Amino acid sequence: MSSTTDSTRRTAEELEALALRAGRDLEEAPAQEVLRWAAETFGRSFCVTSSMEDAVVAHLASSVLPGVDVVFLDTGYHFPETIGTRDAVAATMQVNVITLTPRQSVAEQDEQYGAKLHDRDPDLCCSLRKVEPLQRGLMAYDAWATGLRRDESPTRANTPVVGWDPKRRKVKIAPIARWTQDDVDAYVARHGVLLNPLLWDGYASVGCAPCTRRVAEGEDARAGRWAGTGKTECGLHT
Repeated sequence: MSSTTDSTRRTAEELEALALRAGRDLEEAPAQEVLRWAAETFGRSFCVTSSMEDAVVAHLASSVLPGVDVVFLDTGYHFPETIGTRDAVAATMQVNVITLTPRQSVAEQDEQYGAKLHDRDPDLCCSLRKVEPLQRGLMAYDAWATGLRRDESPTRANTPVVGWDPKRRKVKIAPIARWTQDDVDAYVARHGVLLNPLLWDGYASVGCAPCTRRVAEGEDARAGRWAGTGKTECGLHT
């Protein structure tokens, strides 16, 4: 397996060309094959990001790259169950969990912007507590994997299996983009993969506590995020 070092890391132009080729070649490939390609191509310059809603992609990646870095954004607003899932993943799986934090604590942000910024300007709150920390945290990598799926919402319907992330100038990999919720459930049951307990309590998608509610029957999985605001994405994937 190759391992990219700082002295041999590819240029952004090389990475973009690589992403475009792989996007064509791997569109129909099984998730584990996609992740095996990522591990062999990028070595330790590849990471998985996880919201700790579940550990499916982390589990898949650990099977081809034991000790893979799993990057988690601790926004300061997570449910206790989410932090508990992170700790359980770190303790039981062959992964290296890396926790990223915003530059400001919640108290410091409140002092500068006022309390409950997430209610008044959720885009700014997400930018400060998610987008900027991830931008900073991914600087050490050439490629990152996410758990995005096309069936989650209309905004994710065209998610590429392998694509180019122009915002961060990285290769972005969505190995389970073509999976359905039934595929996820089957994989979880087959391998005993850890899930956030909130998924059994009416939450179909788990984000920060102030901006996440349970979903009603018939709603899509993302309907409980920023409900009533018109906001559907935090900015990490747009």
